[in-house]
Amino acid sequence: MSKLKIGVLREEKSPPDKRVPLTPLICAELMRTYQGLKIFVQPSKIRCYSDDEYVAFGVMLKEDLSGCDILMGVKEVPKEKLIPNKKYFFFSHTIKKQKHNQLLMKTLIEKKIQMIDYETLTDKHNNRIIGFGRYAGIVGAYNAILGYGKKYDLFLLKPANNCRDRAEMEQELKRAKLPNIKIALTGGGRVANGVIETLSALRIRKVTPEEFLMAQFREPVYCQLNPRDYVEKKDDHNFDLHDFFNHPEHFKSNFSPYTKAADIYISAHYWDPKAPKMFELSDIKESDFRISVIADITCDMNGSVPTTIRASTITEPFYGYNIKQDKEDLPFNKDTVCIMAVDNLPCELPRDASDDFGKDLMERALPNVIGEDKDAVIERATICKEGKLTPAFEYLSDYAY
Repeated sequence: MSKLKIGVLREEKSPPDKRVPLTPLICAELMRTYQGLKIFVQPSKIRCYSDDEYVAFGVMLKEDLSGCDILMGVKEVPKEKLIPNKKYFFFSHTIKKQKHNQLLMKTLIEKKIQMIDYETLTDKHNNRIIGFGRYAGIVGAYNAILGYGKKYDLFLLKPANNCRDRAEMEQELKRAKLPNIKIALTGGGRVANGVIETLSALRIRKVTPEEFLMAQFREPVYCQLNPRDYVEKKDDHNFDLHDFFNHPEHFKSNFSPYTKAADIYISAHYWDPKAPKMFELSDIKESDFRISVIADITCDMNGSVPTTIRASTITEPFYGYNIKQDKEDLPFNKDTVCIMAVDNLPCELPRDASDDFGKDLMERALPNVIGEDKDAVIERATICKEGKLTPAFEYLSDYAY
């Protein structure tokens, strides 16, 4: 029997985030599965699931969560709200030494908190086991289609964040009547798989990279590109995936043929700062550069997509990159490439994204918290504990102390 008490925190970072780590139904399932486990939820007026929904599933509301053993949120917890000597789960955005969260990192150490970042939860093969990436892809692809429709005045879709849920968003998709355009997608992980879910809902046919470049179609199509399709060795033009992962600086971009064939480019791949950019700003000035809408889901500033000059927002997801003047412009002007670079895409469908995230959390992480940490999932993910960085995160010493 578990006597553990879990507290679900109210999101207090500004701007507010409507997502939750545990939905009402998942809370109920956890308490039914683990006899004696209690879950409390801080009241909130902004989260995507109302207080009443939690109460209806037998979850108690509680303002003071200091009696809980584990505290779970989504975004960073304000440092003044952190309770000493507790075990916290949230996205801390500290493991890359993010400057804006350095004081948060120092406070976690000073208050002797055990910090488990969702981003650091991995299996024994070092693969991430939880995240919101799938819904970043689902919404990012939807925004790409929405943007293309607006740019060419073909159709008008309701923004995803104005839809109650994914089901309503997919109903909106049925209004999209696409011509025989070509969509290039880079990436092979959760984010890219989310993109494919949306493109599949539109019944867009997948073709091989070779077909994409060489053939003409009477319908919209997309191709999924892996690194071997868009980079090559600088000296011998060959490709070895292991070599690319270990020495990306030895490679150059080979994406140019796709810029001449694609109408929409969706970036959903992980990018190493040492890797080449997909294309250069000078390339978009070429007369045969065809891409007119770029959905940069990865949203790396100064990253693989050089036209991503800033993050956009849920309320204003698009901006333009003026080809002739090399500066930001209106998104749907004639001489601009339309850029979508929203950096918090899952927030557009917070209920669905929270449900997806919570299920992974319940199945893949929490059993290691409530019971025995068999595969050292929690141990491996702990950034700091008892006032010290754990060995795997000692590289943060100059940042944390």
